[in-house]
Amino acid sequence: MIHQISGGVCAARGFRANGLHCGIRQNKTKKDLALIVSEVPCQAAAVYTTNLVKGAPIIVNREHLKNGVAQAVICNSGIANTCAADGVEKANTMARICAEATGLKEEDIIVGSTGVIGPSLNLDPIRAALPELISGLTADDAGSERAEQGIMTTDTRPKSAAVSFTLSGKECHLGGIAKGSGMIHPNMATMLVFITTDAAISAGMLQKALSTDVQGTFNMTSVDGDTSTNDTCVIMANGMAGNPRVDEEGADFTAFMEALNTVTVSLCRQIAGDGEGATRLIECALSGAKDLKTARKLAKAVVCSSLVKAAMFGADANWGRVLCALGYAGADLDVNRVDVSFRSSAGEVQVCKDGAGIPFSEEEAKKVLLEHEIEIAVACGDGDGCATAWGCDLTYDYVKINGDYRT
Repeated sequence: MIHQISGGVCAARGFRANGLHCGIRQNKTKKDLALIVSEVPCQAAAVYTTNLVKGAPIIVNREHLKNGVAQAVICNSGIANTCAADGVEKANTMARICAEATGLKEEDIIVGSTGVIGPSLNLDPIRAALPELISGLTADDAGSERAEQGIMTTDTRPKSAAVSFTLSGKECHLGGIAKGSGMIHPNMATMLVFITTDAAISAGMLQKALSTDVQGTFNMTSVDGDTSTNDTCVIMANGMAGNPRVDEEGADFTAFMEALNTVTVSLCRQIAGDGEGATRLIECALSGAKDLKTARKLAKAVVCSSLVKAAMFGADANWGRVLCALGYAGADLDVNRVDVSFRSSAGEVQVCKDGAGIPFSEEEAKKVLLEHEIEIAVACGDGDGCATAWGCDLTYDYVKINGDYRT
């Protein structure tokens, strides 16, 4: 059984976290530095952005994770350390000064940066803040929340999730924190996500689990169609739960995958619901596609459609835009068999049957679409392929936020 618990990255045994304002960001009320540390070295894995323009931390982390081992994550917000001439040097130095301050190995430090692309990252505030950052590490909800706040940029609220589950009779825990509000589009994993677990599992199986999971979670999440340069999702497993190590597929690996998916789906929903300027979380639940690949392509097309997103902002049951998005998705689809319904806590309204409009109450549809969480249910009638994608509405505030993001 999987149980939702609190704690974020501190839910798993042996992990502590902290976050504070060190001075990278001008707003002193905003935390801009986070640290997550395990008591012991961890098996680790990661996935990264597919954008050809990559943040310097990704280059460093790929080197550090070649041996599948990590013990800490340090991450700043405010400056992305991307497209800076000294970016890799700064990322390496960031790992080194963290290692010196914590007493850990430099190659066991994962680094992260998020914020404005282009400027050189000033490490002096980070160096000066490390003693306070380390002394404030705690293994409770507050430590995880401070770390969450330290990696936020335009996010309006922290994002975390955690679960408990059982592997071979041993209680295990898995939790994560995420940042992401803009530059969110399927092509990797997500913005920045750090996941911890006390389960014993090999780096190879961690990589298999994470790489498989993101295809149906973070790769199915989109806010604005822009794939970030710094997208990184890291998972660390310290084995302190004491279960027999998971080295191959089987019942325990399946249970681990279920726990991981529970956390990642929650984080996806939180990210999409907190899209820049967003007022609504949009979930496209698509069924009856020819196969899984087709289902994923179709569902993503719906949540990525600017016209669908704008209609959701206006609570307008403009179902023709849903069909339009399905039609240009580039997937095998018989449009004459498609049914569409809108659902929310206010009820459900079917608006399309067999690819054609049907009578429905505009007033009832408006009530359904005025809720914060909206489900667009699409039934294709072509097969057994099912997929879910997450997005948000497109509002005036999205343009306002990104019109002066740098200045």
